[in-house]
Amino acid sequence: MSTVGLLTVSDGRAAVHHEVAAFARSVEDRVAAALEHGGHAVVRAEEIVWTNELAVSEARRIADARPALTVINIPVWAFPHFTMLASRELQGPLLLFSNADPEYPGMVGMLAAAGALDQIGRRCGRAWGDIEDPAVWARVETFVQAGAAVTALRGMTFGRIGGRPMGMYTAVSSSDDWLNQFGVDVEEIDQWEIVRRVDEVDDARVAAAREWLERHAAAVHYDGQQLTPRILERQIRSYYVIRTLIDEWNLGFCGIKAQPELTDHFASMDVAEAFLNDPYDWEGEKKPFICSTEADMDGALTMRILASLSGTPALFADMRHYHSDLGIWDLCNSGQHPTWFAARSDDPLENMRHVHLYPQIFYFPAGGAAVHHLAAPGEFTFARLTRLAGRYRMHVLKGQIEQFDAQTNERLMRASTYVWPHAFARFQAEPEEIIGRYGSNHIHAVPGDHVAALREVCGLLDVDCDCFGVTH
Repeated sequence: MSTVGLLTVSDGRAAVHHEVAAFARSVEDRVAAALEHGGHAVVRAEEIVWTNELAVSEARRIADARPALTVINIPVWAFPHFTMLASRELQGPLLLFSNADPEYPGMVGMLAAAGALDQIGRRCGRAWGDIEDPAVWARVETFVQAGAAVTALRGMTFGRIGGRPMGMYTAVSSSDDWLNQFGVDVEEIDQWEIVRRVDEVDDARVAAAREWLERHAAAVHYDGQQLTPRILERQIRSYYVIRTLIDEWNLGFCGIKAQPELTDHFASMDVAEAFLNDPYDWEGEKKPFICSTEADMDGALTMRILASLSGTPALFADMRHYHSDLGIWDLCNSGQHPTWFAARSDDPLENMRHVHLYPQIFYFPAGGAAVHHLAAPGEFTFARLTRLAGRYRMHVLKGQIEQFDAQTNERLMRASTYVWPHAFARFQAEPEEIIGRYGSNHIHAVPGDHVAALREVCGLLDVDCDCFGVTH
């Protein structure tokens, strides 16, 4: 549920306003009812705005509720400067809405207000029509979702644990730019914090977690070298330490560098990253916490937005290989890939029965468990924030995650790094377009179709929306 502000503006001439006020209020009532029926809490202005003073005072009243989105309802001809004055008091996302009644020039008023906002660079959404029309309501709901995703970022802190991994420019961004554009601060935390604190974690708690994994995963493949009970417990201890860092620093999301310091000399962070992003761990249900592997900042920010829109964990992977014979991409990367994706079940044990913990391969000499599984099939939205000449763009793709018969699944996974998690993706875009323009080695995804909401998020954040598989 989101909090939505609702403010109606009218004609500034007293005689005209009194003539149209009842109609304007009736439209507002219908918009409020639709929002409440959609599960949202509506904060309404106490009066219809028809003076400069009301534009400011009513907007301030709504702003005090910190809404995810404010709908400025323009059902009649309304003086545009009322919307302009109100917008200065409303710091969050705006949606201008007009009914489509030909008796009243509400559309004229909305376009005049929208053009005025354009002139001062204030971004807003636009929707029009009968709010009880399912298509119109879907458009408004899309804006509410986008507004909530954008508003949720404001005031968050991202914890970058480590630094730039392995020379990857695409994994780091300027903290100044993030605060200015997205409202997100960046806290730099050294990886030594993980190493120095692991022995502080309660031994009994760690043993219980290891035993839960041994009992409920498909298998824990100890080899006596890269993966032992002691190394697995070190990974579990790291998980608990990171949870402590999250609480201490009041982090909204985070990323862990890991490579090469931790993966060479301590342990891989795969177990910690997977279960941070899961909606559960061995102690029960919890909220997913967005954590990117390789401390990928733009990856984590993409995942934070996607998770807000979908209400689910978000996937992180490399664009590892394209199998041209099947038209399938193998999305595979060590690290963040929640076990929830193995079956996408509300029952953690149903997901875990598809999960194998394998010894890490030669890339990670310190060892640890790789969290291996194959993502369950379904419709997905794929996305990634990247930068082109310093300006942010959001790559957006639609597609499916697929599975094949057991033999083919095994063959495809063994063609790359078998012990890491995999997702077989079929994009609604040609590989030549993707390879020719896609600006990262990482990609992120959530179940469902969220393309329309992502477009609106991009508009609100001043990010270019770059959709693949469409005519440009």
